[in-house]
Amino acid sequence: MRSLLIVLFLCAGLGYFHQGQAVELTGRSPVRVESVQTEFTQEKHLPILVRPIISKGTFVFQAPGSLRWEYLAPIHSVLLLHDGRIRKFIEQNGKFVEESGMGVDSMQIILQEITGWLDGNIADTPTFHATVQENGIILLTPKEPALAKIISRIELRLADQSGLMESVVLYEGADSLTKLIFAHAVLNAKIPAVTFTQP
Repeated sequence: MRSLLIVLFLCAGLGYFHQGQAVELTGRSPVRVESVQTEFTQEKHLPILVRPIISKGTFVFQAPGSLRWEYLAPIHSVLLLHDGRIRKFIEQNGKFVEESGMGVDSMQIILQEITGWLDGNIADTPTFHATVQENGIILLTPKEPALAKIISRIELRLADQSGLMESVVLYEGADSLTKLIFAHAVLNAKIPAVTFTQP
C-alpha cells in the first residue's frame, strides 16, 4: 500500500513541476494540473507467478490533495483521500465495507513526505533522485537505503499531452514489479466533491 501511494502522488504530481524543473527533466513546459481522471490497467509481476496479476480501475485526482483510486476488477475496492483523511473500502456482498487497521499512520507519514511533489518539487524531493534517461523516461531512485529495500526504482513515462503520464513502473526488488498503464485521461475537468468522500 505504501508504494502504491507513492505512485498515486507521482501520477498526480507531475503536472506540478516548476517551469525550470519541467523543462530540465522533460524538455517541455508544464501544465498546471487541477484535476486528472483516467482509467488504468495494473500488472503485478512476481517471481512465483506464471502470469502477472491484472487489475483494472480508475484514478481521479483533484488539487490540492483529493484522490480516488478505484479497482473495478478483479476485486472491487476504493481508496479515498480527502481533507487529509484516508479511507479504504472493499465491496462485499454488493455493499462497500470500510477497512480498518490499514496502516493509516504510515500512510500519513508518506503523504506528508510527498506533499512537496504536489507543490512542484518532484525534482527536489528529499526521498528520490530524478534523472531523465535517453529514451525520455524519468527515473526516480530512492535516496534512503530503507526505502530502497521496498522500492529499488520508479520509471515514469510521460504521455504526449503535457501534465499526463502514459505509464509508471515500480520496481520492488530484483524480480518483482508493478506496472500501471493509463488510458483515456481527462485533464482539468470539474469533479464533484462526493467523488472523494463516498465509495
